[in-house]
Amino acid sequence: MARSAANDWQYLEQHRGKWRVTMAVPKSLHGQLPTRLKHPLNTDSLIIANQLKWPIVNEMRARIADVAGRDGRPDLRAIAEEFRRQHAKAGTDREVDEVDSGVAVTIDAVLGKPIGVEVDPVTGEEEPVFEPSKVKQAQQFTRMVSGNATLIDHFHSQYMAQLTVKPRTKGDDERAIKLLKRWCAEKDVEPFLQSFPSKKLAVRFVDDLRSLEPKLSPVTLNKYINRLSRYWQWLEKREEVPLDVWRGLALATPSVAHDERERPFTADEMVKLLSGKTSQAMHDLMRIAALTGCRLDPIVCLRVKDCRDNGVFVFKPQKKEKAERLCPIHSDLAEIVERRTKGKAPDDPIFPEWPGPKNTDSKRERSFKTSNQFTAYARSIGVREELEGRRRSLVNFHSFRRWFITEAERAGQPETLIAAVVGHKRQGMTFGVYSAGPLIDQARTCVEAVRLPPLEA
Repeated sequence: MARSAANDWQYLEQHRGKWRVTMAVPKSLHGQLPTRLKHPLNTDSLIIANQLKWPIVNEMRARIADVAGRDGRPDLRAIAEEFRRQHAKAGTDREVDEVDSGVAVTIDAVLGKPIGVEVDPVTGEEEPVFEPSKVKQAQQFTRMVSGNATLIDHFHSQYMAQLTVKPRTKGDDERAIKLLKRWCAEKDVEPFLQSFPSKKLAVRFVDDLRSLEPKLSPVTLNKYINRLSRYWQWLEKREEVPLDVWRGLALATPSVAHDERERPFTADEMVKLLSGKTSQAMHDLMRIAALTGCRLDPIVCLRVKDCRDNGVFVFKPQKKEKAERLCPIHSDLAEIVERRTKGKAPDDPIFPEWPGPKNTDSKRERSFKTSNQFTAYARSIGVREELEGRRRSLVNFHSFRRWFITEAERAGQPETLIAAVVGHKRQGMTFGVYSAGPLIDQARTCVEAVRLPPLEA
């Protein structure tokens, strides 16, 4: 039911006893337009103000559309959404005509000035010709207003807000959407959800991925396909799309020869790393990694309260872990833990040397700079194995984790116990489903079985 003109304040505000029209400007245009457009109506009657406002509202919309379209990439989504809401609320023929008039004015602003004329072969009348890109934008705007076109990323911010994945994975989501929108632009595919009613275009996108991003590996590109699939699944549940068109699609990954796989450090490499010239923080970090098998970021994120008096680390969950993981503190790490926790508050970091990104919106892990520093250190002492065409060395910080698992296995520790200590999923129904996990004493036996190689004096 439409609001009465006697109480309809939409697009109106009072200023010094008189009504005026006001409209918010999208944030992306604040450098080119004021934050709000305003126009006086010179009347103190709300009823009269409502009768006078619509032509001015339409002019304001057209002005916003004109400025938004000057760079050739207008974002008309907010304007189209507003027109859709107005159509839904319109209660009289007059109100419908006013909204349609606003749509027409906005389309004229999007089209801009004609670039020529052409003669109708039937009527002989001259008709204006506009830039093809502007015509396409106007057509897309019309479809958005009618509700027959939904931009690919229309729901993406809502989808991202409910995700509980790591910031790095959210970054993959954003990169995947940008890549799909870029492909649509390059292949002249309308960037709407309705453009993907079946797998046909999705398959074309996957086929073009390697040429679109030639420097990225199939593994990385498959991550993007997977994130698009997750988004489409979310849309499918809300009946915004008929099906997940990305399900089952993936690039073939080349098989990796045994001597091209990432590997543990050798004994000689461990000696070089643990006796090389670097900071005390890096030496402490490497020893904790080597004697826990833990990944880099949970170690860097340790707080004082995560080093409990009963001799266990509490590592934050990683990958598919659903809860914090307890890992016994190796006896050779006791001095490091005592030194780094002494006199500190429970929430103080163990490694204040790496405080993490200053930008709170950054999706980088706290350990981002730590990883870079370790890579530079390892390269400086010659602990690298780089292959042409491979972004990462075959030995990297994760090789401490591989070294721990290897040494625990060589020390005769059971596979299921090693998996529990390092946070791997344990195989089989018995250990993977029914077992509550080993006792801390059993895990401590596994950890203590691993010993650092003797270092040079």
